[in-house]
Amino acid sequence: MPSSTDDPTDADVDALRSLLRHQASSVTVVTAPGAPPVGFTATSFTSVSLTPPIVSFCLNLGSSTWPTLAQARHVAVHLLAHGQQDLAQTFATSGIDRFAAPTRWRPGPNGLPILDGTLAWLVCRVVDRVVVGDHVIVLAEPELLRHADVGSPLLYHRGRYAGLADAPDDTDRRAAA
Repeated sequence: MPSSTDDPTDADVDALRSLLRHQASSVTVVTAPGAPPVGFTATSFTSVSLTPPIVSFCLNLGSSTWPTLAQARHVAVHLLAHGQQDLAQTFATSGIDRFAAPTRWRPGPNGLPILDGTLAWLVCRVVDRVVVGDHVIVLAEPELLRHADVGSPLLYHRGRYAGLADAPDDTDRRAAA
């Protein structure tokens, strides 16, 4: 186990951000219906409860996606596959049409935009929104899901996208299309 002889430091914004860069996170894209539809890249997706099934993700209240998401009854959460860095970057970029080509998607249940080629996706009913600081934690109940039989997740670690060391070649995976 690594140890440090450094003295502890105050947990201010910069120190916390630096520490959290050491945590690898799966990369997801959350979408919601609207005119136009909205979506954003999130690395904060997690399971909260299995009984009842509840998942969560976080969103900055200043995000251009928040006004639509604040009213959405349903969202789709897409787990990105290793090799989908471009898709992650598209949905992390402000001021562009994230659903324009080359993004491939189709309307799904409840009018949700469903992205093609992802490792998995869930259709979730929003059950609560909790504002904490400059973010909102969205709690949602999965109603439908689809996942690929093979593949490896896209990860985010130390400010860049990564994959697992034993990740299979992307040409071998079958997407949850």
